Amino acid sequence: MKLMTLLLLFVNLSWAKTFISEGQTFTFETLIERKDVVWGFDFLPDGRMIFSERNGKMVILDLISKKVTELSGIPKVNALGQGGLLDVRVHPDFKKNNLIYFTFSQPVNSKATTAVGRGKLAGEKLEEVKILFSGYEPNDNDIHYGSRLVFDGEGHIFFSMGERDNRERAQDLAYHQGKMLRLNEDGSVPKDNPFVNIKNAKPEIWSLGHRSPQGLVIRTGTKELWEAEMGPRGGDELNLILPGKNYGWPLVTYGREYYGLSIGVKEKSGFENSIIHWVPSISPSAVTFYTGDKFPKWKGNAFLATLSGEHIHRIVLDGNKVIKEEKILDDEDWRFRNVRTGPDGYLYYSTDEGKIGRLK
Repeated sequence: MKLMTLLLLFVNLSWAKTFISEGQTFTFETLIERKDVVWGFDFLPDGRMIFSERNGKMVILDLISKKVTELSGIPKVNALGQGGLLDVRVHPDFKKNNLIYFTFSQPVNSKATTAVGRGKLAGEKLEEVKILFSGYEPNDNDIHYGSRLVFDGEGHIFFSMGERDNRERAQDLAYHQGKMLRLNEDGSVPKDNPFVNIKNAKPEIWSLGHRSPQGLVIRTGTKELWEAEMGPRGGDELNLILPGKNYGWPLVTYGREYYGLSIGVKEKSGFENSIIHWVPSISPSAVTFYTGDKFPKWKGNAFLATLSGEHIHRIVLDGNKVIKEEKILDDEDWRFRNVRTGPDGYLYYSTDEGKIGRLK
């Protein structure tokens, strides 16, 4: 019996796919497979993962036993098209407050909008749920909700809202659509937001001119806010987000209409240039900076989860200049939805096919 077990183990190890990046050998492990898009995930202090499914479920995964626990108390979501339960984040002081933050497509009568919620994790339930933000204004489109969420470590949250297929509103400060937004952790508006004192401007706005921003992260060891967003046919971008700045959409873009015509100019004075753009599109859905110790030569590299690109995209930076790019797991034919460094130093990912896995 022991000999058979060893033989099976040898066979499994022999067939495991191995890859090399920067001289480092790694493989990947699928932890669980679900039936829906795993949109967001984060890690609890005890090492368990909390993740969101677009259909409206919030789930806790024990990474050792692989046991999954679905939580109750989640608000109703508009799970149509690209809408549903979106990002989920664990508050940095979770040990003290048990707070979980999340973004979702909030149904508003027959329409929907991007919203931010917060609740306290109590066993298998989210309690004291509060809606901190509801984007203006709801519409009946079912695309471009955004929406990643990050804590800045100074009492604020940043989150993204797509333009909901109302392009002109990405340039209109009277609407939240097509913007990066900033709130205090309790949902109030910081007094130093860039448009607080501008007449008719929504005070939550941090930057404008965004199309479909699904990647958001603060660069390790800095206060820099980085964002990844999708263009139409080309024009996907990685941006360094600065307060009050305009990132162009739809006036400035490398993307083209789906029927071939141009949309705007590629560059223009008064608008921010991207750090890098992609033509054709790779559809970045998340961005992170690797902070683990398992792959020393990846330290500080940016990693993007890509949808149409069907790979994890590694970017090596020298300051803010891209000096190298690499495609990882590009032969699996998966739509990668999220990517993040785990507390164990491995690089975790989720996919639209319902997979949660890690590079190790």
